Amino acid sequence: MTATVIDGVAIARDIRAQWRTRADALGRRGVTPWLAVVLVGENPASRVYVRNKMKACAENGVRCELHEFPADASEQAVLARILALAADPNVHGILVQLPLPPHFRNAKVLDAIPIDKDVDGFNRYNLGGLVVGETAFLPCTPYGVMSMLDYLQMPIEGRNAVVIGRSNIVGKPIALMLLARSATVSICTSKTRNLSQYTLLADILIVATGKPRLVTGPMVKEGAAVIDVGINRLADGKLVGDVDFDSVKERAGWITPVPGGVGPMTITMLLANTIQAAERYAEKHAPVSA
Repeated sequence: MTATVIDGVAIARDIRAQWRTRADALGRRGVTPWLAVVLVGENPASRVYVRNKMKACAENGVRCELHEFPADASEQAVLARILALAADPNVHGILVQLPLPPHFRNAKVLDAIPIDKDVDGFNRYNLGGLVVGETAFLPCTPYGVMSMLDYLQMPIEGRNAVVIGRSNIVGKPIALMLLARSATVSICTSKTRNLSQYTLLADILIVATGKPRLVTGPMVKEGAAVIDVGINRLADGKLVGDVDFDSVKERAGWITPVPGGVGPMTITMLLANTIQAAERYAEKHAPVSA
């Protein structure tokens, strides 16, 4: 068996077109979806991510405004800017690009973003809301993974799903989202003993550990859907995922590449959340009919 390679770029393009239609509809009502991005420091990877997000916004009817701070900026200065953006009715979404410099308290900064503008889904209310299904916005990468599975019409209910990774950004949220869809979910980490005894049972295997090529072909159930969220740069400059693509594709039924798999979906769901935030604003402030 050779796996079908999931084209995240093509799927993202289709989904973005649907949301672009909704952004255009807002424009006809006089509302332009507006995303404010806060970037602190000179992290090269962060700058690439922000540039990609801004490009996607420009192509899909979303206004994106960048607010930059030097690496030695005070936490108070950044919080003041977030509060100003929170009070601006024209701004529908606020994103703080991670990682922040070491002297920042991530939770303090992320929790300063109002729940209804937290389009990255990292405010503790939105993360905690996943437990009871009442989150205002889903975190973008897990949301992108679920949207990808749905686009491909992969069954989730009753399936064995294994998530390797326990981060608040991917691992925990995606496990809760799969559980909400009635999958049987196991959460592992890179330190799980006898990891293969879990992965070999997985109909859906999602890997997000930051460990290059952690999962190899013999660890994967034949025909499984393998979603690689990891992105790692090797010493030779090559980008690879947390899955050993070449060996796993010989056993899996479906597999995402790195790059070109989950990455485009993350940005797509950021657009979706921002446009949805603008729709909610427009609905709330629509003129009342006489």
